[in-house]
Amino acid sequence: MLEHRFGMDEVVTKLNILRDEFTHLHDYNPIENVSSRLKSPESLVEKIARKGVDLADLASFDEVRDRVTDIAGVRVVCSFASDVYRVFDLLAQQQDVTIVEVRDYIKQPKPNGYRSLHALVEVPVFLSGGEVPVVVEVQFRTIAMDFWASLEHKIYYKYRRDIPTELLDGLHDAAETAYALDTTMERLHEEVRGLDDLPAELVDALQGGDGPDAALLSALRRIGDQPSASSSTVS
Repeated sequence: MLEHRFGMDEVVTKLNILRDEFTHLHDYNPIENVSSRLKSPESLVEKIARKGVDLADLASFDEVRDRVTDIAGVRVVCSFASDVYRVFDLLAQQQDVTIVEVRDYIKQPKPNGYRSLHALVEVPVFLSGGEVPVVVEVQFRTIAMDFWASLEHKIYYKYRRDIPTELLDGLHDAAETAYALDTTMERLHEEVRGLDDLPAELVDALQGGDGPDAALLSALRRIGDQPSASSSTVS
């Protein structure tokens, strides 16, 4: 268990470094929050039992590792779905990080509406007796996905996995609403970033009076998206 805690701390450190560096270099932070948890021995035994395995049949802790891959877990909450993939790519590109498995529940959500990007990563932990490879499960979510998953978790345990049909339907609808919110907020974020690329005087003029001219704003954004935008002039 100590080895898994060290592996978990290693992943958290890597993510915190990425967050601080991104904030320093780009004046933008794609990571809202990083949290971690280590399964207790009791919850570990419970999960093994749910898998239909008798603990007495397991000869070593290595067999437990093979059966339960989320002993150490890290959760990364990002602002937008695009940030989820950006942060995952940055973590995966590190030389001492090995991607064991990826399950993309954002592009292919679970039947109940759950969305998240799950990655099993292996990191080296250096102990007095030598290097030990440790697998850590990392979950990447947006704020909306994390809010929904938190509610689903509470309902799941309140009803002991026997959730009424009407609640399941409501959870699924809420998941779709959360995803629609993610999409809308990311679109608005991209529009704001597009305005940031325009001269301040022009933005002030467009946003003054009765409001910006939608057609002019749309045209300016199209210009900003073109490769030759730096050499374009607007009169």
